[in-house]
Amino acid sequence: MKTIDEMLSLDLLTHEQHVEIGAWIARSATPEEILQMPARLWQALERASRIMKIDDDLLRLPSMDFDNADFA
Repeated sequence: MKTIDEMLSLDLLTHEQHVEIGAWIARSATPEEILQMPARLWQALERASRIMKIDDDLLRLPSMDFDNADFA
């Protein structure tokens, strides 16, 4: 939900889309049920994800720079 909240705050989703997507996710018991979301809502999420470059974040290899890591 944090991601769709951020999409709303960046004006990448309308308030109506945000409410509908949030409700769909909340009432879905499985990932398969989420995948049944209407195409218009998926398209809104995909567009917002592209603008936010979410796929880039998911595809980026993790940093192996442990010298500067903060483990506190």
